Parts: sequence; structure tokens; C-alpha cells
Amino acid sequence: MKLFTSVHDVTDINALAAEALQLKQNPYAQQHLGKNKTLGLVFLNPSLRTRMSTQKAALNLGMNVMVLNMDKEGWALELQDGVVMNGSTVEHIREAAAVLGQYVDIIGVRSFPGLKNRDEDYNEEIFNKFVKYCGVPVVSLESATRHPLQSLADLVTITELKTKARPKVVLTWAPHIKPLPQAVPNSFAEWMCKADVDFTIAHPKGYELSTDFTDGATITHNQDEALADADFIYVKNWSAFEPYGKILPGNEDWMLTNEKLKVTNHAKVMHCLPVRRNLELSDEILDGPSSIVVHEAGNRVWAAQAVLKQMLESL
Repeated sequence: MKLFTSVHDVTDINALAAEALQLKQNPYAQQHLGKNKTLGLVFLNPSLRTRMSTQKAALNLGMNVMVLNMDKEGWALELQDGVVMNGSTVEHIREAAAVLGQYVDIIGVRSFPGLKNRDEDYNEEIFNKFVKYCGVPVVSLESATRHPLQSLADLVTITELKTKARPKVVLTWAPHIKPLPQAVPNSFAEWMCKADVDFTIAHPKGYELSTDFTDGATITHNQDEALADADFIYVKNWSAFEPYGKILPGNEDWMLTNEKLKVTNHAKVMHCLPVRRNLELSDEILDGPSSIVVHEAGNRVWAAQAVLKQMLESL
């Protein structure tokens, strides 16, 4: 594996999830793969789970790790070609990415969308230019449109905890105080559409995701209908795809509660974190037996380790 940006970079998602669970049982068995190899983690946005889990995964594989918080420690990047750089940007991404590729064997890049221009965000300019110019394998630590390491960890979690061969999985929208990217729901949707699950997306009218990510899903505006007999519920807010990046009025009643869980099949509740308590998810769920959000976050290590292992094997 030379590139990990989406489910489309994986030939067999079930095999990759199984490999992650094998690594969970024996984390240090492949340390020879990473000996004298270095992972560079480049963050243009904040991170807790992605940074720590990916760093831990690399260490488990025997790698060295270097972290650059580009938004705080690096120079302001210029993305456009052919410009006169007489403004606020200091370094062109062509040199920045190429130089980083001289120092490391694998690069992880994290960048968020601006939520102002849909075409600009969905073109993934920052991420794609790192891939183009760095010259080494690249793993997405989240981009404007996808969060594949999170989605792989979600699949690992469902695979690990499911009690029947084909569980019902529901992605349900939740309220928030500000517009959030579509990256996590986009990514979760396209992974679940390729997994052996019964997959439903529930959201208020106006929050439709791009059909590029939802082909194969059942989509409804009735949350109660969607939750009926659910085995896993993935809670996540996202802003509108059209009008892009906007929050639509109302819908505060979409927050998940224990009362809403009564129609489920004792569903386990998931969230990528961080979560705003009593806005996106109630305390009673997060602190109760239905929540598996911490277990899910723990599986971020094994998801990242499975991807890095395959990348190391391709070097």
C-alpha cells in the first residue's frame, strides 16, 4: 500500500479489519518492519486521537516518529502555482512536501476544509499536493472530505463487537453549535456501504450527503424509524452539503437519548470524539452501558497500525 486516503485504496476491507484485530492481540510482533524507518506526521489542524494513536501504532511497529504542527510551527504555505509570493505565504507546498519526503519514509497529513467553497474543499488541494510532491507513501490523518483511519477503526469496532453476521448500523445526525465538516460521515458512509452490514443514514431534511459516498445506504429523515432494531448507532453532526457548510434552523430534538434507544436491539453507541455533551449526545448515554466511544477510540491504534504495516511492507 502506497496511499491510504479512502476505502478505495483497500482491496479487502474485511481482511484489513481482521489484521488490525490480530495486531491488537500481538502489538509488537512486526517491529522488524519499522526498524530504522521514520513516520512524519504533519498537522494543519488540532488532533488528539489521530496524533496519539498513529504515533503509538508507529512505535509498536518499531518506527521513529516526527511530528510537525504546521499551523503553529511551520511556515505559511502557498498552494497556487505561478504566483508572486509577496503576501503572507512564506513557503510553497512544492518545496515543503518535497523536503519532508527527504526526511521520512511515510508521511501522514491532516487538513480540514474551509467550509466556504465546496469545489475547493472537495478538490482536496492540500492533501493531493502533498501526495504529488513528497515522493513517499502518504496516509490521510483526515482531509476535507474523508477520515479513513477513523472509519477503519469504526469497522474494526463493529467487527469485534457484533453479535450477528450482518448487524444493522445507523449513522444519525446530531445537533451542534457550529458548522462541522462532512469528512467523518462521508467516510463512515462509504466504508459501511462496502461492509457486510445493513446500513441506514438518518438526518433532517437539508443535510443530505453527497451521493458519491452514500450509494447503497438506506436514507431517511425519520430518526425513530431508522433506530428501530439497530445494533450499532453512529452519532455525528455535519453541516449541509447544499447550501454548503451551513447549519439549518431547528432539529434540536435529534440528540440521542436513552428513551430513543428503547426501539433498538440494545444498540451500542459510537462517536468519533470529541463530543459536546448534552448537545450531540446526552450524559446518560455517554456514561452508561450503551456507549462504546472509548473502546472505539482505543481501536484507532490498531487501525493505524494495520495501515502502516502494509505501507512498510511495500517499501
